[in-house]
Amino acid sequence: MNKMILPLVHAAVTRTLFAGRRSLLCLVLGLGCALPINPVQSNAADNAQTQREARMTPVVRAVQKASPAVVNITSTTVVRGQRFTPLEQFFFGDMLPERRQNTRTSLGSGVIVDGTKGLVLTNAHVISGGSDIVVRLLDGREFPASVRGADPDFDLAVLQLQGASQLPQVTMADSRDIMPGETVIAIGNPFGFTHTVTTGVVSALGRTIRNSGGLFTDLIQTDAAINPGNSGGPLLNILGECIGVNTAVDSRAEGIGFAIPAHKASRVMQNLVQQGAVAPLWLGIGAQDVDQRVALALNLPKPQGVLVTQVHSGTPAAKAGLAAGDVIVRMDSTDMRDRRDFLLFLRNHTPGEALRLSFMRAGEQKIQEISLTPQVFGDAQAKKLMEKRWGFSLKEVQGKLLIASVAPNGPAAFLEKNDIILGVASQRVRSLPEILAVFRQERLSGQIMLEVVRKGKRYHARISL
Repeated sequence: MNKMILPLVHAAVTRTLFAGRRSLLCLVLGLGCALPINPVQSNAADNAQTQREARMTPVVRAVQKASPAVVNITSTTVVRGQRFTPLEQFFFGDMLPERRQNTRTSLGSGVIVDGTKGLVLTNAHVISGGSDIVVRLLDGREFPASVRGADPDFDLAVLQLQGASQLPQVTMADSRDIMPGETVIAIGNPFGFTHTVTTGVVSALGRTIRNSGGLFTDLIQTDAAINPGNSGGPLLNILGECIGVNTAVDSRAEGIGFAIPAHKASRVMQNLVQQGAVAPLWLGIGAQDVDQRVALALNLPKPQGVLVTQVHSGTPAAKAGLAAGDVIVRMDSTDMRDRRDFLLFLRNHTPGEALRLSFMRAGEQKIQEISLTPQVFGDAQAKKLMEKRWGFSLKEVQGKLLIASVAPNGPAAFLEKNDIILGVASQRVRSLPEILAVFRQERLSGQIMLEVVRKGKRYHARISL
């Protein structure tokens, strides 16, 4: 009996051991991760991960959060050159185009502010004159873009990406609580080096810069490096939120750059998207420069400021208590040197935004301060004031502006009915909206130059106001 059982037991044990070895082999081949790991390798991987986490500073996190929404903008402009010389025309004849043409490509930056609608915020000068605009994302995708709206007075533009949706976007912060000294980050494409990151601090707030094209107010000054190509890119806080749009750098020094605050850029963007333009504003005053004679008469310390000559009833100036004879010396943090500063400041101000106005009253040496909100200066109101101040009315006929009536004793009494107005203050005008836009810019000027056509002859005439 025992002799018969022993072979069976031996066979069973052998099968069990073979099955165990086969299972172990399958386990080793199929689940290699179950094998023991070298402790040295494990510690090295943990240390590398720990070190990487230690290097993940708030700046790195902010850059990683915002970078996908920062874009590279390429704008191509066709530039017409000089006509071909008579010698070239003689030899090549009809094979020559009318003018030589070449293309000029500008590079700039932008930031996606609405990923669902594909809206990009950038500077107006980045896309100025561009006929072909292409936007490139961090992930390599490219989209053609159209201009949804642009305003050079604010140096802001909104682009619409074509065929784009569900894109990354940046969070627009409330930039009114920015603190001088806090860390900021600029991301852009200087000199074509895409998604370049620079850091710095907020150097100052409420800066004003002037150039030949206008006056820009309420700017953020930063020492984060901003170079050509950074224009239109975001200025971020340490949380990766956009607090400004980088717009300019002072070429005379290093570490002086400027950005448009996000709260102002957001208001401009809303106007451009909804109305296609930022509405013009006014306070409701007539004014003139303070010259040496006026400064002596009013006992002012220097010939600088804006002398109020008239206050229109029912306007913000009238409601705030301004009066003829007051001298406006400052608006917000911007000193008013003359009436040009005054008008440029209003052109860089958004509807619904209150401002602080500092003025001196005749006979008083102290500076008084009031708060008021400019009102929209609509076409109907501008047309009425233009006719009264300039002394003539217009009608638009087949793309031309014709004199409809002239005030007999007004400053333009030399004009005649049906004279054609071609230009005002060296600017071409072909429609009522165009001449009203010029009037808003020149409404405080003491004289205006007109370009007139009468019976086929063109001449220039000056209106003294």
